[in-house]
Amino acid sequence: MRDISSVAEFRDLMSNLPAADDSAGQAATDRNAQLTKPPGALGDLEDLAIWYARWSGQARPRIEAPQVVIFAGNHGVAAAGVSAFPPEVTQQMVYNFQAGGAAINQISKTFGAKMTVVALELDRPTQDFTKGPAMTEAELLTALQTGWQSVDPQADLFVAGEMGIGNTTPAAAIAAALLGGAVQDWVGRGTGVDDAGLAKKCAVVEAGLARHADGLHDPLFVLQALGGREIAAMAGSIAAARAHGIPVLLDGFICSAAALVLHAMNPAALDHTQAGHKSAEGAHARLLEHLGKTPLLSLGLRLGEGSGGALAIGVLKGAVACLSGMATFAEAGVSDA
Repeated sequence: MRDISSVAEFRDLMSNLPAADDSAGQAATDRNAQLTKPPGALGDLEDLAIWYARWSGQARPRIEAPQVVIFAGNHGVAAAGVSAFPPEVTQQMVYNFQAGGAAINQISKTFGAKMTVVALELDRPTQDFTKGPAMTEAELLTALQTGWQSVDPQADLFVAGEMGIGNTTPAAAIAAALLGGAVQDWVGRGTGVDDAGLAKKCAVVEAGLARHADGLHDPLFVLQALGGREIAAMAGSIAAARAHGIPVLLDGFICSAAALVLHAMNPAALDHTQAGHKSAEGAHARLLEHLGKTPLLSLGLRLGEGSGGALAIGVLKGAVACLSGMATFAEAGVSDA
């Protein structure tokens, strides 16, 4: 699979996406109808397993090599006081990921996922998007390429996570730019800002939208002007997974904002994804509704790191194991009434 050499090439790839394997999906559907259970008894797990079969191209699939990648970036708008934590925490958490001490390390290990962290120029934050575009086009391309290249072609499931102090602010700005509505509908408390911090976040997002109003019709410009390197890298990785034929579990609000950019470019761009969970960030449920995604889990998580997406690996593994491992009525010698 070729790499992306320009933003224009990325646009072209997003308009020519590979489709699912409908023959594998039909074979999985036929097998599911013969398993030793009443029809529909496994509820949403049945549809989930068939979805995985279609996008993995396997009628009787297995999940043996899930991959989790955490992208880390720093943001110029963090200097405006939009987070309860200082920007240095981004690098400190990257060290924690590398040492195996974070929640995502434990969850990835539990479900047999290979986890890596990719830091994107942490010593050089994006520009404050109230003063100019967060990234140049060249910086956007580099971030997209970083995400694209991070996907292991041998993986059979992909989860993108993030770390970046202040990044709920650009995520909210992206959602507001692409979906409209009141800024207050998209801005939340993130890592726990107080009322004054929440008002500051709203003001920052409003200023960013006003600053870049002329270009907000273009999803990639929205990502360049209002996003961050780790958000762009997540978008690149989700697109690369599609190109490789690898199903994806989306994480929380920030990952979903990255995915929203792809969806705005091509409404079919996220058909190979499922929402791993609904986070406690207030606007996440609204964003998932727009994307047409029903979350697999809703546990009040608001950690980021890919934690909710990685936790949903267990649900998907269970669904796929039932489809592929259960006996049919004929195999088990059970009467199919």
